[in-house]
Amino acid sequence: MSTEQLLTTPLHALHLELGARMVPFAGYDMPVQYPLGVMKEHQHTRDQAGLFDVSHMGQIRLTGANAAKALETLVPVDIIDLPAGMQRYAMFTNETGGILDDLMVANLGNDELFLVVNAACKDQDLAHLRKHIGEQCSIEPLFEERALLALQGPAAVTVLARLAPEVAKMTFMQFNRVQLLGVECFVSRSGYTGEDGFEISVPAANAEALARALLAEPEVAAIGLGARDSLRLEAGLCLYGHDMNTDTTPIEASLLWAISKPRRADGARAGGFPGAENIFAQQQGGVSRKRVGLLPQERTPVREGAEIVNEAGEIIGSVCSGGFGPTLGGPLAMGYLDTAYVALDTPVWAIVRGKKVPLLVSKMPFVAQRYYRG
Repeated sequence: MSTEQLLTTPLHALHLELGARMVPFAGYDMPVQYPLGVMKEHQHTRDQAGLFDVSHMGQIRLTGANAAKALETLVPVDIIDLPAGMQRYAMFTNETGGILDDLMVANLGNDELFLVVNAACKDQDLAHLRKHIGEQCSIEPLFEERALLALQGPAAVTVLARLAPEVAKMTFMQFNRVQLLGVECFVSRSGYTGEDGFEISVPAANAEALARALLAEPEVAAIGLGARDSLRLEAGLCLYGHDMNTDTTPIEASLLWAISKPRRADGARAGGFPGAENIFAQQQGGVSRKRVGLLPQERTPVREGAEIVNEAGEIIGSVCSGGFGPTLGGPLAMGYLDTAYVALDTPVWAIVRGKKVPLLVSKMPFVAQRYYRG
């Protein structure tokens, strides 16, 4: 896709003004880094507060008395009992239990749900919703109308509370309507860096003013996609299209925790979502491969796609995400391994440019998450 065909977010001119290096990402022209550089941007987010433009993500509003019940037929998550003012992680599954996309679902109250889906999947997700539940609730894409900012890091709450003191009382996964610079925004205490922080849905026309106000605070720096990726990898968080896809089930992806207890085989509202029977069978009988953390025992970074072998040289899996962890101080990766090799501290090897790099199966997250739970 040429640069002329790429979509832009409402902050595009600001990125250029700030000296960002722009790259194509999910059909958008997005900042991968600023003059500070990926390593320093990563560490700034860990130490203070980073501002990310994630406006390429898809925002969708569902309304109607049956919205929660309808959405439950598409996800293995408890939506009916999701309290107003709370958000939950969810997945769209297909008929075999594969993951179509992962998303966030918030309950705004008054029969209104707010969804954030991945940029590369947003058009297919919208079509999926309309096809399956379009007659049961109103489905309104907000792709053009709203921008999405993520303010992440230990100083995020201090910074945002200067504009709206009430955000200091929010805890992890709470979701509220908040006035910022006189504009109604949707604010959740969440993010994808492993740090405390907030995601802020703001009308597109007001996004640049809000971004400039936040960047004017001494603790805040603009952060690009490069550091966003290294932060989420240290936090052991999946990236759709890399660590999970339509051929991967939640059980294989080590995401059983994201299947709400009422929706499990022995739950009050068991099943009722696509692929439930296969997912339950895997939960009961096990799977042939699972996503695990991997720590290279040398300084060589191990990248996505690298084959993983056992001591005898037999292929037993592959790397789905890998790179360097600035906070960890070394390379790290996630991959899918045959289940015979998924026990912690199992030695395996990645093939990098024809050479065997030793790895140890590791627990995740690699760097402790610091969500604020009150």
